[in-house]
Amino acid sequence: MVILNSYFSQRSSPAEEEAVEVKAFVDLYNASPATLKAEEHFGCLPINRGCAISLPSAPAIGLNRVLGLNSVEELEEAYRWMKRKTGHRFLQVNTDKVSAETKDWILAKGLLEDGVGWAKLVYDRSSVNLSEPNSFRTRLVHVEEASLFGSMVCKGFNFPSTLTRLWSAIVGKVGWSCFFALDGDYPVGTAAMYQSGTYAWLGGGTTLPESRNRGVQKALIKSRIEHGLGNGVSTFAVETLAPVVGEGNISFDNLRKVGFRQAFHRKNFKL
Repeated sequence: MVILNSYFSQRSSPAEEEAVEVKAFVDLYNASPATLKAEEHFGCLPINRGCAISLPSAPAIGLNRVLGLNSVEELEEAYRWMKRKTGHRFLQVNTDKVSAETKDWILAKGLLEDGVGWAKLVYDRSSVNLSEPNSFRTRLVHVEEASLFGSMVCKGFNFPSTLTRLWSAIVGKVGWSCFFALDGDYPVGTAAMYQSGTYAWLGGGTTLPESRNRGVQKALIKSRIEHGLGNGVSTFAVETLAPVVGEGNISFDNLRKVGFRQAFHRKNFKL
């Protein structure tokens, strides 16, 4: 566990860093077509500053979890809602911040920790480290390219093609900025940014298999930061698999190289 440095202790609340992530996923749900919600049994339950979200056909934890809730009352409401869903379901919580009562609730439910958990990383204006030129050209996705963007995200994350409409829906929407990384004129990578006030959440970052390990994602991280800084963002938040000593973690390393700092660690519990 990385201890918050003095800058974050004084100026940045982890609750805000998590809240913008919650807002992004609630907005992703709201933007998705009604037909997708019905056909894929896609549901979302906002609760206070957190939410429960369920998309059983998506293999990713991010779309099948309870997030941003700390009190027993809120967790119980989300738990009852999620238990009626199918597929893999998870609770994500920063156990270093929750109350003893909440920890007791997790134990009482018999929830078991799953995997190494996620690292929440944060970048602010004092972190600027963008002098190195990008190895790939990037640009915003045009509205008429929404289906291509959605299909590439699905291919990169190994999602079923039926979820192309999910990611296509955010292209051109208020609050969202979607990007392509280009090899020549051909898109080989995708990324998205959701902005709420002076905070932004980064997600949707994936690279086509044949173009991986060439610096695509590093270019997309830097492009989103530059775009966000130009639009009034002061703090960027992102999450990725927590690092394990002795094991490689390209996503975590790319974020750290650009200037992101680990803010806290969230554990995953299987529901």
